[in-house]
Amino acid sequence: MKRRDFVALLGGTAAAWPLTVRAQVSPKRRPLIAWLSGGTTEVVGPFVVSFLEGMREFGYVEGRDFDMAYRYAEGELDRLPVFAEEIVRLKPDIIVAAAVSAAVPARKATSTIPIVCPALADAVHLGLVVSEARPGSNVTGIEPYVAGLPAKLMELVREIAPDARHVGLLTNLQDPKAPPQAQELEGAAKVLEVTIRAVDVSKAQEIDAAMQSLARQRVDVVIVLQTTLLLSLGRRIAELALSERLPTIYGYREHVVTGGLVSYGVDLRWCYRRSAYFVHRILEGVPPGDLPVEFPNKMALSINLKTAKALGLDIPPMLLARADEVIE
Repeated sequence: MKRRDFVALLGGTAAAWPLTVRAQVSPKRRPLIAWLSGGTTEVVGPFVVSFLEGMREFGYVEGRDFDMAYRYAEGELDRLPVFAEEIVRLKPDIIVAAAVSAAVPARKATSTIPIVCPALADAVHLGLVVSEARPGSNVTGIEPYVAGLPAKLMELVREIAPDARHVGLLTNLQDPKAPPQAQELEGAAKVLEVTIRAVDVSKAQEIDAAMQSLARQRVDVVIVLQTTLLLSLGRRIAELALSERLPTIYGYREHVVTGGLVSYGVDLRWCYRRSAYFVHRILEGVPPGDLPVEFPNKMALSINLKTAKALGLDIPPMLLARADEVIE
């Protein structure tokens, strides 16, 4: 081989080296997971912690194995569609829609990016999945709104206030998961022969007037629906209920932790921790449409004795004995 041919060959090879080297050492982009929530940072923050704990159980550490982008509507649900569009422009690998109120706008914004929802509700009716067993879309997750659960809350009314005749219902019907709960509670009220007096709120600024309205209607007990907005307003609802001398029943323990009286329902912390399983499988390459929607298999009863004493209520011993959590 002539020297100039060898030099030419060497030069050509050398020219290729930088591309090869760059391909080997160029850092691979970590998966981006976008978190979309209609709730407040304060209330939803512990659920983020549960999710990240679940991710660590599968060997993923934020900042090392994946990155997060967070968007909170801070209780203003009409901001969610704008945030959903913004998130889609970030081109995340997965969107974690913290509740169905976030999953609906996320699904409208994209039909291709996988969406995991730790708190799905009425997913088939809303068109988010084809079926729970085989979602067949880009949405999957956990459905904690078990049929029959709202009726159990109505049964708690009888245990806390056996002579109750008028039950207040604090609703937020703008949330997709609220109407089915309200309908089931109406049916349970007829069976127990009690009258429902419902007041709806669509924004945080309406909560004071709503609770005062229930007090003026002289309801015996108030049932608070499971919605993102009402969960975000949990502390304020508890304060107002105490000032108006209204016993309150919820589906989320978080309400009881912030001063509510009694809750019976799923442990949302488990739901958010478990949602990491779906993210893990999707990162492994499994399509979300092939991951069946899951349902919690345990319900928990929480009671705030401090609130009961402040209201002058004696919690029945049998109810206390069944409690999974008693806050004193």
